[in-house]
Amino acid sequence: MPKVYYVLLLLLVTGCTAVEPEIAPQQALPAASANVADRGTPQTDNRPVILAFGDSLTAGYGLSREQGYPEQLQQTLDEMGYKYRVVNAGISGDTSSNGRARMQIALRDKPEIVILELGANDGLRGLPTNQMQGNLAEMIVGFKKSGAKVVLAGMTLPLNYGIDYVRSFEKVFVDLADEHDTTFIPFFLEGVAADFTLNLGDGMHPNEKGYRVVVQNLLKYLQPLLQRS
Repeated sequence: MPKVYYVLLLLLVTGCTAVEPEIAPQQALPAASANVADRGTPQTDNRPVILAFGDSLTAGYGLSREQGYPEQLQQTLDEMGYKYRVVNAGISGDTSSNGRARMQIALRDKPEIVILELGANDGLRGLPTNQMQGNLAEMIVGFKKSGAKVVLAGMTLPLNYGIDYVRSFEKVFVDLADEHDTTFIPFFLEGVAADFTLNLGDGMHPNEKGYRVVVQNLLKYLQPLLQRS
């Protein structure tokens, strides 16, 4: 991945554990459907669910609810005429282990598509990549077994983690996408990382404009999976 991305992710090393708690208080909710992008939608809504399952990059850390990527994705899909309900199941600070632990709760939403964005916090904590790979694999298998299509979001790490660890970390996502035949986004923050006009003041989480770019990039991978009613 381009070296410029490592600039932003270097800031994540100091920022993520200091600024971003394991579970942000406002997001410490037991059910995946606690953060529904179209929050005013009645529970009788029968639109198929797109589950945005991840950490602070999915939760929209530091932003009002409507500014995060799941909420902007909902608005964009509505404007394009797609009849889907986007559920924000992001929890700030989550590792792949945290995600695996709450996967069964997330399945209650019976998602048709899952955007799986986890692993960055594993890498920033220097956790074993084989452990992360096992957790992500279990989630991919579990979501697919439920009938959902999985979109896997790739990430990278600062070079000061050591080139061998960084390569091993990046390779996890590539190998998982190949092994499980999932739609794969090579880098979730493509076009956003290291551009401080597209990030919050902490230099590590996208702002509203940054998430617009994330959504436009995501649509390239998501749209082939969507159906028009």
